[in-house]
This record gives sequence, structure tokens and C-alpha cells, in this order.
Amino acid sequence: MRITIVGTGYVGLVAGTCFAETGNDVLCLDIDAAKVKRLAAGEIPIYEPGLSDLFKRNAREGRLRFSTSYDEAVAHASVFFLCLPTPPSEDGSADVKYVLAAVTELAASLQAGKATAKPIFVLKSTVPVGTNARVRDAIAKTLKKPFAVASNPEFLKEGAAVEDFSKPDRVVIGVNDEEAFEALKTLYEPYCRTGAPILRMDPASAELTKYAANGFLATKISFMNEVARVCEAYGADVEQVRKGISLDPRIGKAFLFPGLGYGGSCFPKDTRALVASAKAKGLNVAIVDAAEAVNVEQKTVLVPKILKFLSGGEAKPSGQTVALWGLAFKPKTDDIREAPALAIVEKLLAAGVKVRAFDPEAMNNVRKLLGEKIAFAENPYAALEGARALVLVTEWNEFRTPDWARVKQLLGADRPGVFDGRNIYDPQKLRDLGFEYYGIGRP
Repeated sequence: MRITIVGTGYVGLVAGTCFAETGNDVLCLDIDAAKVKRLAAGEIPIYEPGLSDLFKRNAREGRLRFSTSYDEAVAHASVFFLCLPTPPSEDGSADVKYVLAAVTELAASLQAGKATAKPIFVLKSTVPVGTNARVRDAIAKTLKKPFAVASNPEFLKEGAAVEDFSKPDRVVIGVNDEEAFEALKTLYEPYCRTGAPILRMDPASAELTKYAANGFLATKISFMNEVARVCEAYGADVEQVRKGISLDPRIGKAFLFPGLGYGGSCFPKDTRALVASAKAKGLNVAIVDAAEAVNVEQKTVLVPKILKFLSGGEAKPSGQTVALWGLAFKPKTDDIREAPALAIVEKLLAAGVKVRAFDPEAMNNVRKLLGEKIAFAENPYAALEGARALVLVTEWNEFRTPDWARVKQLLGADRPGVFDGRNIYDPQKLRDLGFEYYGIGRP
């Protein structure tokens, strides 16, 4: 099938590459000429495990190409996947101006062209309920030929996006047009050979499915973080509590690990957008609203402990240095959007604490944002030199089993602090080695 992907951000690039991998002829459209030039030269602007090899192979074999021309994009295909940014507005709602601008341009090119196939516009971006109808109305103002609009939300986890796309647990298609559904069903069938269902529903239900899924997962995370706070207040161990409740099949094991909260491009934005969408109809989704409020607080829950440790109980720390391991919002990505590390750094700097950080992939992105406000180390151990404490923020695999004797030697202080923001270390082991250990909801 010949496909045009509109937008070469995270979702567009993964979708386009994975569609090409199953033999489709894919053209990726973006108005950023410099970005298109880099992509055409084989330069991938994001870090995502497994993407580079697929990208290079399909580009080399001619199934994955890039353009800035709407006319070329329209001439190439009749199926247009809209993978455009939907940034939050001031009230938290998702702004769909880029989606509407793109479909208006596509409609104009289609109206002026001679294509005879019925175009299908597929909303892959995460958009508010009702966007499908808004897109349909925007297209109809210009395009006087038959067309279809489908809602096909993505369920990709950063760090596992290629795997999620290639082996989905479900594909959701919201469309009222039979021909469009059959075309998209045919396109997705190669990814669903192991039995993953292709769910057909109305467009509004498809749009809300995405928000409901992320809202529920965000709520599980915030719930467990609140339980961790209660555990800490009573001297209980949240890890034992977590195991105790996770064996209940009604609760399950996923998303129950306490930590420093969620970040990234999806959960924060989508929870706020769901709240805003409900308010637009006079509703109050109090649970989701509370989950986001808890998450904002959770990102910096370790900071008071760090400052108290550095100052020895005094009101202010004494200008000491802490080492920060992890800057990305989660492992296996370079994405720092809404990252807990940024919230922690901001408060530490405000208190006069110096920060030296290391992250395997995200340091360039943080350097662009913060400049020289913090120091960046060449490796995890270099970040420790002369620091008073280690703060683990992102649980990259290379941080899980460090050489603790070397860590202690580099920190150089008597009983240096280890602040474990993801509860990946053994508290008693570290205390026996001469560290002061602080976790999330652990005695």
C-alpha cells in the first residue's frame, strides 16, 4: 500500500518506518526543510531502540522517503496518517491547530489534483474527543470529493515503540466508512497475526479510548506513590505492600512501582487534556485531576531529604555538590519532556546546590535547555567525583549494579548519601557498606 505520513515526530517516524518494514511504500511529509534534509541523509533526530536499523534498511531499499511538498505527498498516496503535535493550551486542552492546518493543505492539493482514489485521513495524533468531526468539517470546506476520516490512536511506549507497533496488543480504528475500515484493517493485519484484535468503533469512542487508557495508567502510578508516602509515615515498606497487592489479579503487577512520578510527552499532557475535555462538558473527572496533582508533587519528593542531608539538619545546604544519575524521563529514550530530573535540578539549584549529571542519551537535550547551569559528566563514575551524595533519578540498566566500593571512594565523604528515586537498590546492603540510604516509601 502507498502511504503518506504527515509529520516526522516521534509517532510519525516510528509509524512510517514500521509500515515500510512490512513492504508498504511510505512517503513522510514535514514542513521543516532542515529536518527533512537530515532524515533523507539518514540522520534520525530521536533515540529509540531498534529504530535505526529499520530506518536505514527501508530508506536504502526505497520504501521510506521524505518530502516537504504537499503536492508530492498527495500524488504519492490516498491514505494520509496525521502524526502531528498537539501541544497543551493554557487550559490544559490539546491544541489541534497543526492537525487542522495540515488537513486544509492536503484538501487543497487533493481538490486541485486529478487523483481518483477516495482519500482516507487517519488521525494518529492524540487528539481531544470531537477532533474527528472538526477535521471532517475542515476538509469539506475545500475538498468537494468523497473522503473518509478515521481515528487510529497510537499506544506506543517510548523505549519500546518499535516492538509495540510491530506487535500491538490491540489496534483501535474509529471510523464510520466501511471502505476506509477495510483498507486500514488490511494495512494492520500483518502486525496482528498472533491474535491481537483490530477493534472497530465510532470515532469519538476511539479518541476517548486513548485518553482513558493513559488516564488509568497515570492514576495507578500516582496511587502507588501516595501509598509510598503513607508507608513512609508509618515505617512500613512500600515494596512489601506492592508485592502484597500485585498478586491480586484484579489489580495486577504493572505500573505499581513507586518512584518520582511520570513524565514524557503522553501521561502529563493526556491527563490534563482529559480533565479539560470533561470540563468543556461541565464534568469534573476528579480522580484523573488528582492523579496529575499527586504526580507534580512526587517529582520533587526527595528534595527536602537531600537538602536536610547536605546541611546536616540546618536550614540551608552548604553549597555542596550532588551527582545525578539519569535525566531522561524514563530509560531507553532521550526525551526530557516533563522529566522528574528537571524538577529536581530546578529546586536544588534554587537552594544553592551544585549538580553534576550523567545520562546515556539525554545530556545533549538537557544541555540545550539548561546550558552551563549544571555540569555534565562523561560517565556515571565521573559524575560522583567530589559529590556529597548520589541521586538516582532514571533507572537505566547501567545504573543498577554499580561498583559500590568505587562509588564510595569517589564520593569521598564519610557515610555519603544515596537517594534512590526508583527503589532499585537494597537499603540494608548500602547501609552495611557505609552509605546513608533514602528511598521512596522505604524504612
